[in-house]
Amino acid sequence: MKKIIVTLLCAAVMISCGGSKEKTNECSGNHAECTHQHDDCNGNHEGCGGCEGHSHETKAGCIKIDTDGFVKKVADFNQAEWKYLGDKPAIVDFYADWCGPCKEIAPTLEDIAKEYDGKLYVYKVNVDEAAEIANAFGIKAIPTLLFIPMQGEPKTEVGMMTKEELEKIIKESLLK
Repeated sequence: MKKIIVTLLCAAVMISCGGSKEKTNECSGNHAECTHQHDDCNGNHEGCGGCEGHSHETKAGCIKIDTDGFVKKVADFNQAEWKYLGDKPAIVDFYADWCGPCKEIAPTLEDIAKEYDGKLYVYKVNVDEAAEIANAFGIKAIPTLLFIPMQGEPKTEVGMMTKEELEKIIKESLLK
């Protein structure tokens, strides 16, 4: 059943992005439109060559990630043992478009992603679109932030956080 739902979601995403998986220069600089066009990078574009030839600069910010991208870049949540796959610490924001507190914390997370660009990733997982990931991590309330250090186990925080609270966790847990 999960496979059918995931397949239908993937089909909907492919329709929304024109069905193309070809490398393109049609992403207008924010990469949101080409998130599903490059299998290698899922919109992150680090080292995939997906934006070669573009006349724009890559903008730092949050990275929306789907189930396939999560399994390739963050962790294969189907495995029994936790193993982070990234090359920098990360924050994963579990959110929904309809969630007021999620909308409220979003600009702060964008600021964090820009300020700490090159030092950590800020991923966004829409729980309505990637329920499998949310279920695997036991997400029961949103926003929930998953803080992933390079070594050790990730830690979650539920609910709103100020920028100061986020920066304290980043400095004490992620960038120590």
